[in-house]
Amino acid sequence: MIITDTHTHLYSEAFDEDRHEMIQRAIDANISRFFIPAIDSTYTNSMLELEKDFPKNIFLMMGLHPTHVKENFKEEIKHVEDMLSERSFYAVGEIGIDLYWDASTLEIQKEAFKYQIELAKKYKLPIVIHCREAFNEIFEVLEEANDQDLFGIFHCFTGTIDQAKKAISFNMKLGIGGVATFKNGKIDKFLNEIDLKHIVLETDAPYLSPVPYRGKRNESLYILNVLEKLSEIYNISKEDIANITTQNSKDVFGI
Repeated sequence: MIITDTHTHLYSEAFDEDRHEMIQRAIDANISRFFIPAIDSTYTNSMLELEKDFPKNIFLMMGLHPTHVKENFKEEIKHVEDMLSERSFYAVGEIGIDLYWDASTLEIQKEAFKYQIELAKKYKLPIVIHCREAFNEIFEVLEEANDQDLFGIFHCFTGTIDQAKKAISFNMKLGIGGVATFKNGKIDKFLNEIDLKHIVLETDAPYLSPVPYRGKRNESLYILNVLEKLSEIYNISKEDIANITTQNSKDVFGI
């Protein structure tokens, strides 16, 4: 059984004390594929170091996170562009729109999102979408960009069943993590109506720890709790969930 964490910030400062041990704990539990989203240029070197330390397990993305779209966003986008032209990445992400932290930057967030979608298409890569309080705005951009070259993952999906179906209609898988284990997470109520072929597993570590670790630092090992929850929701074995979601991740990332 191979388990894939399609979204984990293993370079985060939250892991500075025990990064290698924490990653090894996950690998020892058959979690052997880690897809690493970018935030901004300040984290690029840490990401590259991580890849060097775990070359068989770490797969990097490149992109500008919407909460880091500031006045200098064009310089940051240039960095994304330069990195994509210099070496291989497995996705453009995480990109999107976040209106929870700062709605005043909506217009430049949209500009950055659209531009990075075009970069993904240029390099034939999937996109990994961050959406917080911005479903309508995200869907509006996807509608505009929709064609056979648009595909990817709707990371940390927290919407309704209608929004889930809409995301899937844009050739997106749904990234399911700790929220599925929350009492008030809501998605657990309808997930079994979504075919497993549209689902990938993720942690978003160090954020969004599943129950019973809620409120504590998340780590990739805790994807086992998400796996267990999905096994209950779909009423099939954990091995089947792991196999199907890992295959889905391979279909998206090409590895």
